[in-house]
Amino acid sequence: MAKITASNTEIVFYKKDQEDYISLTDIAKIRDGENPAQIISLWLRTYSTIDYIGLWERLNNPDFKPHIYEGFKSESAKPHFWMSPQKWITETNTIGMVSKSGRYDGGTYAKRRTVGGNFTTTSDQMTSH
Repeated sequence: MAKITASNTEIVFYKKDQEDYISLTDIAKIRDGENPAQIISLWLRTYSTIDYIGLWERLNNPDFKPHIYEGFKSESAKPHFWMSPQKWITETNTIGMVSKSGRYDGGTYAKRRTVGGNFTTTSDQMTSH
C-alpha cells in the first residue's frame, strides 16, 4: 500500500480494480484522532455530500440504486438524519467508497480523485471555524 504523510498523520492508499482509493479514516484522524468514524459520518449526513456522491455514482455506476439515493437525499435535509459509510455502501451499491475490516488497513476508503477529494475539501471547511 502506498502512503503519504499530512499533518504528521500517515494516509494510506490502496488499489482496487486498477483504481486508487484513499483512506478517509486516516484523513479524519487529522481532525479527531480518537473518533474518525464520527467525522466521516458528519460529512456523510450533509445534503451537499449526499447530492455530490449520488450524482457521481449515477454518472459512473450502472448498478447504483438511484431510488435509495433519492430517499437519503430527501432525508439529509432533516436535522435527525444520520448516515454511516456502511449504510451508504450497502444500500446504494456504491463503487466510489469501500469499507474494509482489519486492524491495520481497516476503515473507510474512497476513490482518490473524486469522492476522496470531496471529503478532504468538505472536512477542512467543517473544522476550520
